[in-house]
Amino acid sequence: MLLVASGVTKTYRTGDEAVRVLDGVDLTLATGESLALTGESGSGKSTLLHLVAGLDSPDSGRLVVDGTDMAQATDAQRAALRRDGVGLVFQQFNLIPSLDIAANLAFQARLAGRYDAAWASELAQVLGLEALLQRYPEQLSGGQQQRVAIGRALAARPRLVLADEPTGNLDETTGDAVMALLLRLVAQTGAGLLMVTHSPRLAARLDRRVHLSAGRLQLELAA
Repeated sequence: MLLVASGVTKTYRTGDEAVRVLDGVDLTLATGESLALTGESGSGKSTLLHLVAGLDSPDSGRLVVDGTDMAQATDAQRAALRRDGVGLVFQQFNLIPSLDIAANLAFQARLAGRYDAAWASELAQVLGLEALLQRYPEQLSGGQQQRVAIGRALAARPRLVLADEPTGNLDETTGDAVMALLLRLVAQTGAGLLMVTHSPRLAARLDRRVHLSAGRLQLELAA
């Protein structure tokens, strides 16, 4: 299993009030599997994704990501996991404005020491970015920037891809195209995919769907 969560809790404090965002979450994800995480705003979806990415630590429970116990891991160990084994795709893209598209695509792979020029070239071709490699992020449309973000996440051949509303800023047609590319490229690399989405239609395209409500997983649907 790439991901095993058992009884995971997370509480944040707002003034004097304690808000339990995650309340005993159990979840698994296998290599080569895609899983959609749905739920209303504030249900804890992004919090769970951040815990899996090692951007925060659970308060209690067991969370193991690609063999790393996130509750016991140091900051350096969590950073190494993000660098070497996890590809992150955010709504905001988080491209580096001072780097051209070719350098943005290669950034994560170079950090991980796994840059492969042939694979980078293949990604650029599949993602329709070959003619844009010398441009800068500000010169690209939202859909093009999202494709760069997906390519960057996959360039290091991560074992796990985490995507937070990867099509949330796109129109439906562009979003469908980006989703198809993401699923295709994940299938090619054999990575696991955990995707947060508000869209039941997009969620149905993944292998499994789970629904998070008030910090608890309420149901699971076969895609």
